[in-house]
Amino acid sequence: MTTELSLRESEEIQGDILAGFKKDNVSVLFLKFEDAARARDWLRRITPQISTTRQVAEFNAAFSEAKHAAGGDDPKSLTATWLGVSFTYEGLRMLAGTDPFPTPPPVGGGLEAFKDGSAQRAGALGDTGDNSPENWLFGNGRNQPVHAVLKISADTERDLSSAVEAQRIAAAECRVLIVYQQNAQTLLGSRRGKEHFGFKDGISEPGIRGFDRPNPSNPEEQDGHPGTRLIPAGEFVCGLENDQFSGPLSQYPEWARNGSFQVVRRLAQDVPGWWSQVAVKLRELKLAKAVPDTATTEWLAARMVGRWRSGAPVCKHQDRDVPNSPDAAKDNDFDFRDDLEGLVTPLWSHLRKTSPRDGLQEAPDKPPIPAKTLDGRRIMRRGTPYGAPFDPASEGPGGPDDPRGLLFICYQADLQRQFEFIQADWMDQPNFPPNRDSGTDTPAGHASPRPLPGKDPVTQEAPDVDFEHLGPDGLINHTPVSFQQFVQTTGSVYAFMPSLSILRGLCEGRLTPVGGQTGGQTGGQTGSQTGGQTGSGTTTPPKPQPVKAYPCDEFVSVPDQYRKGGQSRYWAFHGDLCRVISVADGTAHTDRKVEDDTWLTTWTCLQGVGRVDCVLPVPDQQDPAGKSWYWVFHSTVGRQQYRLVSITCNGGRYTTALERSDRDLTYWGSLSGVGQVDCWLPVADQQDPTGRNKSWYWVFHTTGGRQQYRLVSIAGGPGHADVRERTDRELSQWSSLSGLSRVDCFLPVPDRQPPGGTCEYWVFCGQSYRRISIAAGSGHPDRLVDGDRTCDNWASLG
Repeated sequence: MTTELSLRESEEIQGDILAGFKKDNVSVLFLKFEDAARARDWLRRITPQISTTRQVAEFNAAFSEAKHAAGGDDPKSLTATWLGVSFTYEGLRMLAGTDPFPTPPPVGGGLEAFKDGSAQRAGALGDTGDNSPENWLFGNGRNQPVHAVLKISADTERDLSSAVEAQRIAAAECRVLIVYQQNAQTLLGSRRGKEHFGFKDGISEPGIRGFDRPNPSNPEEQDGHPGTRLIPAGEFVCGLENDQFSGPLSQYPEWARNGSFQVVRRLAQDVPGWWSQVAVKLRELKLAKAVPDTATTEWLAARMVGRWRSGAPVCKHQDRDVPNSPDAAKDNDFDFRDDLEGLVTPLWSHLRKTSPRDGLQEAPDKPPIPAKTLDGRRIMRRGTPYGAPFDPASEGPGGPDDPRGLLFICYQADLQRQFEFIQADWMDQPNFPPNRDSGTDTPAGHASPRPLPGKDPVTQEAPDVDFEHLGPDGLINHTPVSFQQFVQTTGSVYAFMPSLSILRGLCEGRLTPVGGQTGGQTGGQTGSQTGGQTGSGTTTPPKPQPVKAYPCDEFVSVPDQYRKGGQSRYWAFHGDLCRVISVADGTAHTDRKVEDDTWLTTWTCLQGVGRVDCVLPVPDQQDPAGKSWYWVFHSTVGRQQYRLVSITCNGGRYTTALERSDRDLTYWGSLSGVGQVDCWLPVADQQDPTGRNKSWYWVFHTTGGRQQYRLVSIAGGPGHADVRERTDRELSQWSSLSGLSRVDCFLPVPDRQPPGGTCEYWVFCGQSYRRISIAAGSGHPDRLVDGDRTCDNWASLG
């Protein structure tokens, strides 16, 4: 990766901001925290799953290359599921246990807007009447507050459903409430890439300096995208280099570095109402001789938007659309210098109201303002349509009354300077461009905005637009046209999307970075961490702050410390951390923490692993006094993979090594159709450590949004051939698991594992655990020994 594109390598910036998830299927969960400690437990659980810019950028590049090689078809075998998380002001304050702004933020700036929240700023943005917060489905600041926003994006509906179900379970286990869930999906067929009014969306996104490759012949533009200007990354990511007109970098608190402020809005669209209005207004304009007799509803609608349905700009294609021209559909190589009066592309069109380009004048007699001057107003949009496309013949999905619209999401470094300014001072301002009184943005604006704090009141409330056209005498005529609003705000939230190191800090209740972009660790000692410099010259991250070790991900027995002197030691994995615990033999099974948490990055064999899902010891490769081998299952870039690792015991020190790098689950024939392996449970009387016979396992996995289990076998020898011995069954088949919808992991009760007899296990699920037994022999009957108890009873996990 070249230095000029260093932002593509960032593992600090969340992936949706600069790279963009770019998935067909999206779900946004609006969350409320009931308890700060449990909210931090929830965040600790999901942080390793949060997508980084590097992950998303690498996937998007591979996807584009595969799509090009396939002649334009999406590669079906290349999929990923991405997660991004952001927090409102109240959410940050609750997680950090302190006010994010020890002193009040500057009046009238973006930090004040973030603290105020979207509902408090609603009147200033024209969100009044039907658009007012009292009618919102989320973010209204009254009923259920929103503390966090979790965005989940996937290539397939099945993958999205599975990921959403997993996140719903994770939230429920930590008493995090889902206030509202909004699903969205790219429209299919000829509507692909369009919003519900039928127009191509997302064409005018800016390029990003340091992320997108510049055009060699014009470094100010993105390579392969003529007319797309490269904007400084600091306009979207706090603390990075920004435009000279955007203010000092010092305006941001330290916790904002490498993060971005997010706007999420649910914009309902009345599609039949809007098109019916276009037809009515066309007749009015024809009667006024303001448009050609040949003008159609498509002709007028294109002028309202500034582009035709295909995305082709009206300024280049004045008479008709060119739907079969792929170049025209993504054309940004134009400005409005030759149309300053708006005779071709009206001044009140959505395109000119949201991005005036080189066609903006301070007054009609002034020269146009250079487009570069307006770079500090740009936003990064990541919206997706929701609801079924309008079908006038449908009485169900797709019918006139069926909810549909745009799930609008954008990122910026300053909420007031960028989103609010575009909405209130450009789109909703009848007198923008200045001294023209041209009218408001007809497709997406509000008819009668209110002033932002410190702004002069808007005196003209009429929603008329000035339709300018040339008369027979060659002079400009003005025809007023009144448009009603057919886009309604039904929910809105201001949030902040932190860097990965700040996320890790919030897991520990503080708004300071933890970890960050560090290099790989050297050495191989597990269960402990050293400070200072590693052998590679990179600084190790600071030691984690004390946290609870549950929900538990996995327990792995320390090879040479099993039932030694009546004590058994285990590595307890939770999130991106691991600690060493011990459990004593006997009736009480007293447990204690032996070593504090360390980052997974202190394990040489776990570099690049954000979270361990489960571990399976290779059955014929276990040498307690020497080298033991393990398959480690973990989720990376949205899908689960596994790797082969080894742990070598050497007098109380443990050296780890990566024996084989990550592979997909498809290498396991026994796991065909499995979405994610959650845990393995050996069939106790069907284990052969010599490898001469098969070893059998129950595999618990989440597929299609619910957990099931199957029976598999693994043979000894170099290939370790695996076979699915029995198809999937529901957890209800286990009487001992009654009432559970999933199992996180099993921990064998160390002195209750008699060969060929009845074995006992602790079963962990979220914040609770229970104790069960499984008998040897035919059917392996199971029973509940002790009912559910809180994990607080484990001293070693507290």
